[in-house]
Amino acid sequence: MIVFSGDLDKAIASFILANGAAASGKKVTLFFTFWGLNILRKSEKVPVAKTFIGQMFGMMMPRGSRKLSLSRMNMLGMGAKMIRGVMNNNNVSSLEELMASAIHQGVEIVACQMSMDLMGIRQEELIDGVKIGGVGYYLGKADQSGINLFI
Repeated sequence: MIVFSGDLDKAIASFILANGAAASGKKVTLFFTFWGLNILRKSEKVPVAKTFIGQMFGMMMPRGSRKLSLSRMNMLGMGAKMIRGVMNNNNVSSLEELMASAIHQGVEIVACQMSMDLMGIRQEELIDGVKIGGVGYYLGKADQSGINLFI
């Protein structure tokens, strides 16, 4: 799956699909590119050397999964809090739990090197367990797969 969006609801859907596929014995690769990389960012600030543009991107983008907004009805962050509450009340794992479960099940989490370079994101800023790869790596995985999704 290509995870292009950095919206909370799309991130949740991506990891629910990945966990379901992994639980059924499928090999799963999630390829995060552009805004999707924000899902993989650590929530705490990591001291790394960046260009001016990289610093600007870093300040404007959400840092980590807990800062993501909803694609619709965000309402200054209230929508994201509401969906997290509804998920909790219905015993649905949080995005962070879904991410940990996916990594535990062997889902391959890959960050796009080109997107990282363009947006000034460094590997040290990403959560543990993330591989770095390029378009060629993604295409190789997609070629081996019977299913390819873009989220």
